Amino acid sequence: MNVLIILTSHNKLGETGLKTGFWLEEFAAPYFTLLDAGANITLASPKGGQPPIDPKSDEPDFQTAATERFKSDSNAQAVLANTSKLSDIKPEDYDAVMYPGGHGLLWDLANDQDSIAIIEAMVAANKPVASVCHAPAVLLKAKTPNGEPLVKGKKVAGFTNSEEDAVQLTQVVPLLVEDELIRLGGEYSKVDDWQSYAITDGKLITGQNPASSEAVAKAILELFS
Repeated sequence: MNVLIILTSHNKLGETGLKTGFWLEEFAAPYFTLLDAGANITLASPKGGQPPIDPKSDEPDFQTAATERFKSDSNAQAVLANTSKLSDIKPEDYDAVMYPGGHGLLWDLANDQDSIAIIEAMVAANKPVASVCHAPAVLLKAKTPNGEPLVKGKKVAGFTNSEEDAVQLTQVVPLLVEDELIRLGGEYSKVDDWQSYAITDGKLITGQNPASSEAVAKAILELFS
């Protein structure tokens, strides 16, 4: 099983002067879950090379078994430091694609034409497309083969408005994941803030927040079991 994991290259949190990027747990938990299951993993990002880790996700309060494992795994660190450039990726080479979240992708991957083309190609080939937390934003501009919004009529989850409010970034982000999924006709559902929640509809897998990242990876594996 060849799995493509796509990460943001964007590190600027709006006009706040603060840094952002991808959320470390949302990469580490799926990466090791898939790796331990025998998957061949390729990492990619719009700019290639080292994608930015959201510095907040590296703080002590947000460490998990997966993030600790990443920090002690020099091979995983080297793989992350050398992501492929998204424009060089051929979707036919992969059996599934997974997007970790973090605020950074709201500025780049949500609008990235290479990313949108990969998602649409995977959907057309009936291959799993998975995303967690803020990453369902990458689905917003993707269309089905008949031209409808990809999320229309699909059961979906993603970072909630109340979670965005809790981290005090509602006025900073360019879009609210919950609002946009609903606007496009997604059958959005959620659980209490910060609890694990992942939902599968056909080959589309979405998770609500960082705590959902391992569940999203396990849902990918279930589709291949």
